[in-house]
Amino acid sequence: MYLVMIGAIVTTMLGNMVVIISVAHFKQLHSPTNFLILSMATTDFLLSCVVMPFSMIRSIQSCWYFGDLFCKVHSCCDIMFCTTSIFHLCFISVDRYYAVCDPLHYVTKITIPVIEVFLLVSWSIPILFAFGLVFSELNLIGVEDFVAAADCTGLCVLVFNKLWGVLASFIAFFLPGTVMVGIYIHIFTVARKHARRIGTGPGTKQAISESKVKVTSKKENKATKTLSIVMGVFVLCWLPFFVLTIIDPFIDFTTPEDLYNVFLWLGYFNSTFNPIIYGMFYPWFRKALRMIVTGMIFRSDSSTSNLHPAHP
Repeated sequence: MYLVMIGAIVTTMLGNMVVIISVAHFKQLHSPTNFLILSMATTDFLLSCVVMPFSMIRSIQSCWYFGDLFCKVHSCCDIMFCTTSIFHLCFISVDRYYAVCDPLHYVTKITIPVIEVFLLVSWSIPILFAFGLVFSELNLIGVEDFVAAADCTGLCVLVFNKLWGVLASFIAFFLPGTVMVGIYIHIFTVARKHARRIGTGPGTKQAISESKVKVTSKKENKATKTLSIVMGVFVLCWLPFFVLTIIDPFIDFTTPEDLYNVFLWLGYFNSTFNPIIYGMFYPWFRKALRMIVTGMIFRSDSSTSNLHPAHP
């Protein structure tokens, strides 16, 4: 178990570090969208450094060795980084909406100040939510008897009462998740309409029309695959944990500890997959990775390298 979890932690660290270095170093990647991806990679990197190692020891040893105060801080960071990462995913879907559905006004609508607002919301709300909830102990109202009975030295478990089990899951997952699903379904629909318009456009020669249809169809299939991966991984990773968070108070906290840990780590794995989906999926990030691995990044002119593939 240690080998598996350490492997996941190291993969999360390295994957997100590559995205951070790539966007920060290469000037060609300095765009509003990529700054959003940079911030999300930073969130996922911090999760792998600050939260996952201590969660690993707790999950395997079934004991907490780091004191009550750090237990609260760890719980705050856990909620904060996971929620921040999900908020980033939500705002990336907003960015993609304007890129696909309103490309003519994309440059004027998704500007650096707009991205700064996205980042402010993505970080401030989870910080206030996590630290406010854990240190106010609002999540423990009504379940004091259970906490008193279960409390012992070496225990660090975040317990939610019925109200906050629902509210926390809604704020951290179901609200941003619903926005993401709605936006991606709309993007889907718009992309298909664009494809049909191009394919049936008047005044074009048959050969050119067929060629456009093939190219558009290929792009549509690629977009379909990308969106399917994005939504599939996000839902697969986080839905079981947040459903469990809602259900557990209503079944008197009888969820097996091992099942809870499996669902929690499945959620953590979303931060492992994020750099793969939003970073390595694109050709310029793969080129940046090659330059980092081969040491070409240390050349004096590397920051101005052309990472985008040449178009014929």
